[in-house]
Amino acid sequence: MKKVIVVDDSIAIARQLEKIINSCADFTVTARGRNGTDAIKLNQQEKPDIICLDMNMPIMDGMTALRNLRQISPEVKVVMVTSLGGVGDKYTEAIRLGACDVISKPFDADIVIKTLQKI
Repeated sequence: MKKVIVVDDSIAIARQLEKIINSCADFTVTARGRNGTDAIKLNQQEKPDIICLDMNMPIMDGMTALRNLRQISPEVKVVMVTSLGGVGDKYTEAIRLGACDVISKPFDADIVIKTLQKI
């Protein structure tokens, strides 16, 4: 079973994503954070296999956190999360920075699970 951390400043979105991930026997959400700083801290504490990281958050956004995570823990897999309107150039930048994939809100449970399973 792969350990997953969900990082999103919206508690409702984080809970929704956590519920989808936990519905699959392949994964378990071990922690939740609200910004990029939390993502870095939780990565060091939890040693997850995958981090689902929102692109737009206060304090430290997801793209900045992704850059830091790639330097600190190049082995951790990061899936960026964004609202449907926020894809485009940010998708390309996220992949260039080392994200494995990007998933869009609102979530399609099947797409979320398939994305995580292919990592």
